[in-house]
Amino acid sequence: MRFADKSIYADESILIPRKGSLNNLFYKNEPFWTVDTMFYTKINKHKVYPKFLFYQLTTIDYSNLNVGSAVPSLTVPVLNEIDILLPPLPEQIQIASILSSLDDKIDLLQRQNKTLEQLAETLFRQWFVEEAEWKGNLSEYVKVQGGYAFKSKDFKEIGFAGIIKITNISMEFIDINKSDFVDETVVENLDKRFKIKSGDFLIAMTGAEIGKIGIVEKTEKEIWVNQRVGKLEPKIPYGNIIGYLALKSREGQDHIINACSGSAQENISTNGIEEMVFASYNSEKANSFGRLSQPFFDKIIFNLNQIRTLTQLRDNLLPKLMSGEVRVKN
Repeated sequence: MRFADKSIYADESILIPRKGSLNNLFYKNEPFWTVDTMFYTKINKHKVYPKFLFYQLTTIDYSNLNVGSAVPSLTVPVLNEIDILLPPLPEQIQIASILSSLDDKIDLLQRQNKTLEQLAETLFRQWFVEEAEWKGNLSEYVKVQGGYAFKSKDFKEIGFAGIIKITNISMEFIDINKSDFVDETVVENLDKRFKIKSGDFLIAMTGAEIGKIGIVEKTEKEIWVNQRVGKLEPKIPYGNIIGYLALKSREGQDHIINACSGSAQENISTNGIEEMVFASYNSEKANSFGRLSQPFFDKIIFNLNQIRTLTQLRDNLLPKLMSGEVRVKN
């Protein structure tokens, strides 16, 4: 985010992309300035509650309204033709309040997870960066297991086993809810080292996502890892936690960038990741750090599960409330 000395508008508004990622809408309730690739709205509050309008507009797929060729684009005339359902104002406020309360809970859990990660990262730097000489390698702590080369022809929208690809990885978590699937016959005889469990740490090894690393939330789903995604397998107790924090650190990300190869598409090997220069293994230090940091990650995994539940509830309620299928009583 960038800042300006003065605002272009100071009242509640919904920002809609003019070009680029057309479905990336924003609600603003503070003075703001926007770039020329975004529209902002002036809302008639006598007719529509601004937060309700925001939720209503997020139910639209704006890619269907695209008027651009090379770059996805929207225009004011196109936006002005959008029909929206407006219940009475008191009902709009109630609907927005329900959805906002879910968003607020999700945001609180996300911020809590960020704080927990920061606490773990602070401890990590104290124990393994500021008070340790880096004369060893990350391979003393973890083995990076590359994923299986699943065939694209086997992927389905619905199936027995979810397949985690590079696009499912962010710096905060692994999105297991938007994966492709394969039938049971594809994985029934597959080596279990390619299988994923709750609490695993996965890292992207190719392309624009290279170096992104996240944690797998609690799940009962059958999940497997695709090629060019690495899974951190601990060689010592808590080795995967230490490896995760090492690779997520500034030093770890620098190592990945410097160890990349490939011209058309950057990539790094499992060995290349393991070769990161790091503090020599000390069992007492590693175990003490692990015992201190493990509760942080247990809570993060618990929160991720809560976030997923609340997000699914919100996403299921949103279209039903907006269409009038589900009504709220005064």
